[in-house]
Amino acid sequence: MNVKVEKQFQVSAFFTFFLIHSSQTGIGILNFQSQVIKDAEQDAWISLIITWVTTQIILYMIFKLLGGETNDLVAVHQYCFGKALGSIMSILALVYFWLASFTVLRAYIEVIQIWVYPTIKTWQLCFIFGLTFYYIISSGFRSLAGFSFWGVILPSFLFFLIYFPLKHTNFIYLLPAFSHSLKELFVSSKAYALLFLGFEWILMYYPFIRSSNNKDISKWAYYGNTYTFIVYLVITLISFSYFNQDVLKHLPWPTLMMVKIVKFSFIERFEYVFIFIWLLVIISPICISLWACTRIVKRTFSIPPKATLLFLLIAEMIASVYLQEFRSIDYLVQITSNAGIGFVYVYLPLLLIIKWIKSHFMKHKLNKI
Repeated sequence: MNVKVEKQFQVSAFFTFFLIHSSQTGIGILNFQSQVIKDAEQDAWISLIITWVTTQIILYMIFKLLGGETNDLVAVHQYCFGKALGSIMSILALVYFWLASFTVLRAYIEVIQIWVYPTIKTWQLCFIFGLTFYYIISSGFRSLAGFSFWGVILPSFLFFLIYFPLKHTNFIYLLPAFSHSLKELFVSSKAYALLFLGFEWILMYYPFIRSSNNKDISKWAYYGNTYTFIVYLVITLISFSYFNQDVLKHLPWPTLMMVKIVKFSFIERFEYVFIFIWLLVIISPICISLWACTRIVKRTFSIPPKATLLFLLIAEMIASVYLQEFRSIDYLVQITSNAGIGFVYVYLPLLLIIKWIKSHFMKHKLNKI
């Protein structure tokens, strides 16, 4: 069941940091504030800490799943459920991975159509992005890991833009602190959980990471998840201090509204630059999830990845053209959020329990023999 990948197709454990962080940083960073503030209000930053801790725990469970003879999700499914049922479970995981990729793509297209090109057709953007995604993914996992690296490094200078809204912040908006119940904090942490989704794709690319031991890979994965937490924490505190709570609850794109105040002598609308640079960020989660889909199909049915990739991209294009209303896109985000939370916080711990029981049973049976 163990997947063996030749060294020339693997990347060093150091890239796990960038693969994890780039998978978690997508379109949600532009508008998450209005969702997380609804229940915990000014204490929502505490909910973010709760979400970070829980994702660290889930990451620990994932590395336990990938130990022993099972080093990817397909192998885990076949070990726990057998080949037939395990293949069905892998296909269900594929549906979720594809849905996550499609949600990021359609949400980013919505941003472009609202902020930059209101008259551009959805299929035109899908065609351009589809060619880009096909080129990156078909080039192999090493190219995908390299793009994740530059997708983290190059846009990092954008975080220096917090200097502009920081001049207008009022930290009194963060008071009173610790004034909400645990129930309200956990409800807000559920909204934050959507932002951290994507780290679970390590279940498929784990065999492509070259390392002498599991601890080296897990170390960089924890670092990547922690860096994601720091980024969201800074943006959360700045947003909560810049906007009044009543305004923030009804503001559709808070991050872009803060970027809108950035002015330079050589450029008038800097938010346009921000949106297009953010394309480097959203390419990684889209491409990694689609690559994971092609990997599942190859491992389950031995179908060439390029054929699967072409089919998945065409499906995304058709679905994107079909979803035109903003309410439908919001509904899609809710479906993906619920599916992701169910997969990560319910299914993966349950799968770990099933694997532990199966391993314990097999060990006990061998001892009897």
